[in-house]
Amino acid sequence: MIPTMKTKYKDVVAPALMKSQGYTNKMQVPALKKIVLNLCVSVAHDRDTLQAVADDLGKITGQRAVITKAKTSVSNFKLREGMSIGAKVTLRNDRMYEFMDRLVNVALPRIRDFRGIPGNSFDGQGNYSMGLQEQTVFPEIDPDKVKKVHGMDITFVTSAKSDVEARELLKLMGMPFATVK
Repeated sequence: MIPTMKTKYKDVVAPALMKSQGYTNKMQVPALKKIVLNLCVSVAHDRDTLQAVADDLGKITGQRAVITKAKTSVSNFKLREGMSIGAKVTLRNDRMYEFMDRLVNVALPRIRDFRGIPGNSFDGQGNYSMGLQEQTVFPEIDPDKVKKVHGMDITFVTSAKSDVEARELLKLMGMPFATVK
């Protein structure tokens, strides 16, 4: 079964980008390459917390999370090199489109007092990063079973050459950017 967001990209978004940006070849049209979800835990000493975080990411994405480890030691944070500090998932192809569909249509509208996501988090190379303050906005997570609420970072990696192209791509795909006052 083809994800609805993928068919939307092929049927609606790509032709609209070709028209608005003046592309002559459909291979020039920017596309979504991957989505990376990263979740760090402040108390990495507790293995149960880390496993619960990885399980939550697995439920949200439908893909097993990878435990991330510290690359350097930081004495102020009581952090040693090689210590487990979080979990991450990289989504591509159909799972990426399914996740984006659930994020845009289900999870973001569930955020209390939601007025859109900030539009200034582009990195200059066509990639967009955003943060969520809690993982319970996804319907796959049962709030009663969550011991501690954790935030997560979500990065959208695109093939766009500039931030303007990437913003237009994500906006046409349904990302609710906040209006600038």
